[in-house]
Formats: sequence, C-alpha cells, structure tokens
Amino acid sequence: MKKTAIVTGASSGIGKAICETLLSMDYEIYGFGRDFSKSSQMASDSAFHKVEMDLLDTPKLENEVRAIAKGNTIDLLVNCAGVGYYGLHEELSSKSISEMVRTNLEVPLLLSSLLLRKLKESHGTILNIASVTANQSNPHGAAYGATKAGLLSFSKSLFDEARKHGVKVTTILPDMTDTNLYRNADFEASKDENARLVPQDVADAVRYILSADPHMVITEFTVRPQLHRIEKK
Repeated sequence: MKKTAIVTGASSGIGKAICETLLSMDYEIYGFGRDFSKSSQMASDSAFHKVEMDLLDTPKLENEVRAIAKGNTIDLLVNCAGVGYYGLHEELSSKSISEMVRTNLEVPLLLSSLLLRKLKESHGTILNIASVTANQSNPHGAAYGATKAGLLSFSKSLFDEARKHGVKVTTILPDMTDTNLYRNADFEASKDENARLVPQDVADAVRYILSADPHMVITEFTVRPQLHRIEKK
C-alpha cells in the first residue's frame, strides 16, 4: 500500500528533488508549489498531485490541506518551501521580513497543526528542511537565520510532545545548496562541486532518514559539502 506525503516547495530545487525521490520510494505525493512549468515530467506521474498556489494564502492553504487529509491517510509531511533575503538587517524591508517569517516558520507550524492528528494515527513523520544557519550566528542573514532557528526549536519541542504517539520529527540542516534560494543575495553557491550541495544530496538524506529502523529517530541531520566556499555574484 502506498504511503501518502504532503510536500511544500515541490516545484523546484530541494523540494522537487525530494518529491522525485519519494516517487521512487512508492509514495503518493501532494506537492505544493507556485509554478510546475519546469516539472512537467514529475507532474505527469499519476502518483504526483500538484497543488499550484501561494502558501501565504492561509484560508486557501487550510482548505486544500483539509480536503487532502479528509480522504487520505497522511504518513509524511515535508516542510521544504523557503525564502531568503540577505544583507544588513536595517536594510531589509518589512515585506521581506514578513515573507521569510511566514514562509519559513509560520507555514510549517500551521501545516503541522492541521495534520498532526492524522500523523498520530499513521505513526507518521514530519521532515522540516531548515539550514545550518539555525545553529550559528548569521551576520548579513540575521532574520533568515532566526526563522530557521525557530523551525529547529519547534521541531525539537514537537517531537517531545508527539513522540509518545509514534510521530517522528526530523530537522534537516543543509549547508549552501545550488538552488534559487540565493536569487535575492549578492552571493551564490560555489561552482566547485566539492564546495556545494545539490538538491539531490538533501533528497538522499530524506531517503536515508525514512529508511532507518523504525525504533530509531534521527532528530537532526546536517548535510555539508567537503569544502567551505561561496562565490560573489
């Protein structure tokens, strides 16, 4: 019997790679994203159901998730959608700060709340895609790092709250990954393959976590390239 997953940020980058990996693991997936025009092959798979929408439209998001949950067992929630703005904190606009807080933290909190009863029934798993910035200071990225630190803190507390019901909660902490997350920054991931991650590296971590012995919970999983290097645009 197929397991069912809900994945945000499914149309590109890490989220897309995770969906492709989950399809290979025989999951049925409801993938939330803004634009699936570059994901036509994945979207044509009968086990993949695309949900094209803005995650910050809270009433619509709640309605979509409740409709999916009503007719399905939910085994896995992957909170992958993320946005980043970088620079001196006083130079960030209120719109940029709000978008980061809502996308990176509010949406995972909301989806976890909406789906937790279903995940308790299935002894399911929540995977929160955070960042290595959650565990360090982040000059020129203070607000972004704060949202990821908040997501890590939430994950730890939620696991302790829900573990007695069989729910697993894991935070994956990737380092610099070659995605469009840095489109608003003056830097980007290195072109040296030893100094960057690619989305499939994070998807491989997801496969490893979900394939672990059921008695064991990997609560934090950090993925880093061999070398530490970024490039200026």
